[in-house]
Amino acid sequence: MSYRNSLAQVQKMVEQLRLEASMERTKISITAVDLVQYCLDHRCNDPLITGITASSNPFKDKKSCILL
Repeated sequence: MSYRNSLAQVQKMVEQLRLEASMERTKISITAVDLVQYCLDHRCNDPLITGITASSNPFKDKKSCILL
């Protein structure tokens, strides 16, 4: 049983490696340019840059608790 399990694991790993080796790859220099352009194009919708309005903030406390 152990031999069959390890053989199946090795075959699965070889299949995965073949799949990864056959994938088309893009140079990082091209990918980085595309990523920067994407960030610049979508920066107006980024809440980390523009902030979140108080009315649309899902983490804002709904009610305040006042104890005197």
